[in-house]
Amino acid sequence: MPTDLLLPQTTDLDTTALGVRAEELGYDGLWLGELWGESAVVRLTDIAARTDEVDLGTAILNVFSRSPAVLAMTAATLDRVSDGRFRLGVGTSTRKAVEDLHGAEWDAPNPVRRAHETIELATAFLGDGGRVDYGGEVFDVQDFPPLDADVPIYHAALGEANRRVVARLCDGWIPHNVPFPDLDDAYAYIVEQMEAAGREASIDVAPYVPAAVGDDPEEARDVIRGHVAYYVGNGRGYERAVGRRFPDEAQAVAEAWRDGDRGTAADRVTDEMVAALGVAGTPDEAREQFWAVADVDCVTRPMVTIPSNADDETVERTVEALAPSNAD
Repeated sequence: MPTDLLLPQTTDLDTTALGVRAEELGYDGLWLGELWGESAVVRLTDIAARTDEVDLGTAILNVFSRSPAVLAMTAATLDRVSDGRFRLGVGTSTRKAVEDLHGAEWDAPNPVRRAHETIELATAFLGDGGRVDYGGEVFDVQDFPPLDADVPIYHAALGEANRRVVARLCDGWIPHNVPFPDLDDAYAYIVEQMEAAGREASIDVAPYVPAAVGDDPEEARDVIRGHVAYYVGNGRGYERAVGRRFPDEAQAVAEAWRDGDRGTAADRVTDEMVAALGVAGTPDEAREQFWAVADVDCVTRPMVTIPSNADDETVERTVEALAPSNAD
C-alpha cells in the first residue's frame, strides 16, 4: 500500500528539502495544503523540479479562491512539469478562511454546490471531449477548448452531501477528522451513492493521519490534542465529523476554542479522541498505530499528516519514523 506524506508548512524547515528527503525515505506521495503563508502550487512546482518519481498533490486547494479554469490550468501545468505525477485535491475549507481571508461568500449559494460545480467544470476543462460549455448555479462558461490532461481529482468531503460529490465526480476522497473507526461506514455511503448514480469507478481513499513521534508519548499525544482542538474549534464541519463519535466531547472542545481558551480546548481532547483521530507515541508505538489505520478496509493511501503545532524536532522524527523505509 502506498504511504503518503502531507508536508508541513508552518515550520522553519525547508519544505522543498523535506520533500526531497521524503522521496529518499520511500514515501510514495507528497501533498501540500494551502491556507495562508505559502502558495502550495509554487512550492509543489519547486518540489517537482527536484524529485523524480514521488507523486505530488494538493491537500487541499479551496474551491473559492481559484476558478475552475484556474484550477484546471494549474493542474495541467503541474502535471506536465512533474511528468504525470500530479493529483488535484480540492475542498470547501472553512467559513472562517473563505469569508475572513478570501473575502468570498460562503453561502453563495452553498459550499457543497460550489464544490460540485468546480469539480465538474474542472474535469471538463481537463478532459478531451470537445469545447466546454457549462451552465450551473455558480458558473456559466461558454466555448473554450479542453486541456487534454489526465489528472485525478480528489475531494476533502466530510458530510453526506459532500460525499455525494465524491461518489458522482471524483477519483479520490481525502477525509480529515473522520474518526478512523468510522471510515468504512463513511466510505460505504460513497459506494451506495455511486451505485445509485450508475457510476462505476475506483475511488482512492487517502485519509489525513495526524501523527506525532517523540520520546515522551504524552507530549506526542498533546500535539494531536492541539491539532484536533484547532480544527474542531475552527470548522463546524470538522466539529460535526468528530461529534458523530464524540458528541459531548466535540462540543466541549469547540466551545472552549470559540471562547478563546485554546489551552482548555486542547485539554478537552480525550485520550479516546486522540486514538481515534491520530497516531502518537514513541517510534514503535506510532508505527503500530499508523499501520492499524492503513489496515482499515477502505483505505488505499494513508497520508502521514504533521500537525502545524509540532516543533521542528517532532516533524523530523515523525517523517523519519513513519517512512516506508522504516516500515519493518
